[in-house]
Amino acid sequence: MNLTQHKAFFDENGYAVVQGLFTPDEVAQYREHYMRLRAQGPKPGDMVADTQKSGDPLQRYPRMIHMHRWDDLSLRWVLDARIADSLRTFLGDEPLAVQTMLYFKPAGARGQALHQDNFYLRAHPGTCMAAWLALDPCDEENGCMRVVPGSHTWPILCTAQADTSASFTDVTVPIPDGQEVRPVLMDAGDVLFFNGSLVHGSYPNTSADRFRRALIGHYIEAKAEQVTKFDQPVLKMDGTAFEMDGVEEGGPCGVWVDRSGRPEIEIAGRQLLATGHE
Repeated sequence: MNLTQHKAFFDENGYAVVQGLFTPDEVAQYREHYMRLRAQGPKPGDMVADTQKSGDPLQRYPRMIHMHRWDDLSLRWVLDARIADSLRTFLGDEPLAVQTMLYFKPAGARGQALHQDNFYLRAHPGTCMAAWLALDPCDEENGCMRVVPGSHTWPILCTAQADTSASFTDVTVPIPDGQEVRPVLMDAGDVLFFNGSLVHGSYPNTSADRFRRALIGHYIEAKAEQVTKFDQPVLKMDGTAFEMDGVEEGGPCGVWVDRSGRPEIEIAGRQLLATGHE
């Protein structure tokens, strides 16, 4: 797997899609496995929609989190050598695994407003990274990811109220007028890697009958000295577990200000607490 071209794109944009990193057979295995687990009923750490809505499909298919702590297939996936090699290329450092998530996103489900992952994980120094494996073809109709290219160079932004008719979380980050928000179209088996400061979110699933399932790993850089208490213990890519300095969610954040007609980010003298993440 030649990641040189992907690395150049990642450095400029803050994300990259590695196509076909997992085979159709592997993807089918993951789909069937997680649908079977979901059908069994509640699992540790299940996360329902943060903003409740009557008849919301996400209440029938709540997102799973930290599956690697109790499910062997999830543990093997988050430590997979292909993901580790890709992360080493994009990070320029050894990755450490801290989180797994599974989003089912059935037809009719809301998306998630724009946000930044490291607002929640609080990895420092450095940032977190996501490996987002598409288990279904992803397009705008069934709620593909959307990203703000280049926003990986921004600091963590303060949140604002989100439109909960389109987002299952009630917070978002504001972006300047005219800023590009790019849909990321993916085939099943593709993996989207993105930086923890990259502003991203997802569209609602407006399809009639299609899922948009995704298996997600979150990682931090080996140089990190802290991550949230929620995401402990930390795993080396050989599976060795250890603890590091644990912090609470939330922290200093930036706000957009107008400087001579040009938007710039200024760090606010306040702290906000997190209320949910993709």
